[in-house]
Amino acid sequence: MTHVTRSSTPLLSEAAKELHVPSGIKSTGFSAVRAQCERLGVTFDTWQDGLGSLILAKRRGGLYAAGVGGVVMSIPRQTGKTYTVGWIAFALCMLQAGLTVIWTAHRTRTANETFQSMRSMSRKPKVAAYVSAVRAANGEQAVLFKNGSRILFGARESGFGRGFAKVDMLVLDEAQILTENAMSDMVPATNAAPNGLVLLMGTPPRPKDPGEVFEARRADALGGDKDTLYVEFGADDGTDPALWQGSKLDWDQIAKANPSFPHRTSKTAVLRMKKLLGSVDNFRREALGLWDGKNVQIAINAGRWGELEIPVDAVPSGLKWCAAVRFSIDGATVGVARAGRERGRSQQVHVELATRQGVRTMGDGVQWIVDYLLEYQDRWAQIVVDGKSGAADIIDRLRANGIPSRVIWTPTVNDVISAHSMMDAAIKDGTITHLKDDELASEVNVIVRRKIGNAGGFGWAAPEGATAAGMDAVTLAHWAARTTRRRPKAVTGGKGVIIL
Repeated sequence: MTHVTRSSTPLLSEAAKELHVPSGIKSTGFSAVRAQCERLGVTFDTWQDGLGSLILAKRRGGLYAAGVGGVVMSIPRQTGKTYTVGWIAFALCMLQAGLTVIWTAHRTRTANETFQSMRSMSRKPKVAAYVSAVRAANGEQAVLFKNGSRILFGARESGFGRGFAKVDMLVLDEAQILTENAMSDMVPATNAAPNGLVLLMGTPPRPKDPGEVFEARRADALGGDKDTLYVEFGADDGTDPALWQGSKLDWDQIAKANPSFPHRTSKTAVLRMKKLLGSVDNFRREALGLWDGKNVQIAINAGRWGELEIPVDAVPSGLKWCAAVRFSIDGATVGVARAGRERGRSQQVHVELATRQGVRTMGDGVQWIVDYLLEYQDRWAQIVVDGKSGAADIIDRLRANGIPSRVIWTPTVNDVISAHSMMDAAIKDGTITHLKDDELASEVNVIVRRKIGNAGGFGWAAPEGATAAGMDAVTLAHWAARTTRRRPKAVTGGKGVIIL
């Protein structure tokens, strides 16, 4: 049977702004899916056909080519990605007995909308013959097939996706709002499947979104990762919808961003979306698929960091404090920070630079650091000193002034990796607070991740002319506060802030 597509629609290679294909493709499972969909009366546009072929592309041996790195799609709203992936999921469930598909979105509303679309698909007469039941109860939404296959729907914000033993296909919708914790909860279940596949679908993240996972997967693909399928639709870089007045949109750019325009997505639908999305920035990201340039690289979400800021009078009293000294990799700067943990088993930690000028050049020497640490020596549960350029000198001076060796920590490489991973998680989870600080804010705006070792470890790195010493020091102080069992001789009174 000759497959049916809309010949007037563009090829995927023509429609995609970025298209990075996994290596070693020998075949595709989409041929059977396409044939099954045609039996159901479902057809695909040309670009959708190409996308399906790559999603289900296989290497020699029959394993999915994107089975390791996953399928990553940055695609604007109302393009037809849910239609495409939804029918792939339906067809696979019909063709393979006992298949489990998990479809998650961040928001409950989005998960419900997707389920209602799939519910409508299941009611097509030719589809209904394969379906045994549709469950519509919140938290148990599912399409169940007569052969034991199933598609389950739920929202990550409600904890959906954890605890599954085997998942053959995991669809992570709204991937621009996807945390590492959510990934670690769900992705391992695909490892139990003989040929598991993970799909991330989303639009470019907003500054306040926890979009690090999506950004990292995009960066890997653009960097040449051979195990990832990456597809991005978007208008030309530099397109500024703020210049568009009323209904006078640049329809050529709309067409570049949305290959379903105008035959599936009408001008009216685009205008409606522009009005409902509200801000120009939202329209840029969600309708035009335009990424903020820095989002691909920046290690810490500046919007999220800002949300964790508290005033001085909100810092809890009676904290157990740790200090950290971090010399920059190039030896040009040094940062000094402190972190205070609440009593008991609380994971909540407050961090600050240790002085009003907590990051200085090495031209200022190190005696100011020694003086500061000695002034408050009875309040430190632990002092961390790290960095090749001046660490040994600092440690010698502290010991010479009576600070016991057991109070001073020199972290190992594994300690540094753990500290940065712990800090990254704390920012995302909201278990950390900080004061307004221009130095830290400036570092957050520019620092990127630097690779440490070969097991996924990372630290912070700053571009030429900047430093990451402040955030590194804060990170190590936070780690010490979270891990030390020592108790200082004294705790701070008042609001717990060491007054300088």
